[in-house]
Amino acid sequence: MITIRPAREADLAEILDIYNHVILNTTAVYQYEPQTPEVRRAWYDSKLKDGYPVFVAEDAGRVVGLSSYGPFRAWAAYKYTVENSVYVAADQRGRGIARLLMQPLVDSARGQGYHAIIAGIDATNEASLRLHRSFGFEEVAHFRQVGYKFGRWLDLKFLELVLADSPAQPVDG
Repeated sequence: MITIRPAREADLAEILDIYNHVILNTTAVYQYEPQTPEVRRAWYDSKLKDGYPVFVAEDAGRVVGLSSYGPFRAWAAYKYTVENSVYVAADQRGRGIARLLMQPLVDSARGQGYHAIIAGIDATNEASLRLHRSFGFEEVAHFRQVGYKFGRWLDLKFLELVLADSPAQPVDG
């Protein structure tokens, strides 16, 4: 049975394995080199320090997926918008795990008062595009040939979910 819970420090090795497999074998992450345990620990510590959630999907004691969000862009006016990430272990894809990991992200973003969530998705990643659309994300941009990986140019799509129940006019601070 798959359970979704906040990530713990003890999950970092399995999180790293999932993420590095994605880097080395897919276009879901536009990076070439796998991360080190130190880099992934710094990522996790930064998420905790900045108040961003990290969720994991666990099945029979094994971490089989993760999700999180963080800042969309660094400039102050973007502070009510976050960008999400969802990754599932290669041998666990197609089981609905990504769907289970998405709902707590959306709920958390609403609860933290964010107004919008952006998803940057490789244009050929139909599974991720379908997943996000099923949560109400809409395509707002298609960038052509902005990435290069595995000997080919990659298109990137931006999808957006406006959280309708978040404040329409937040107080600047």
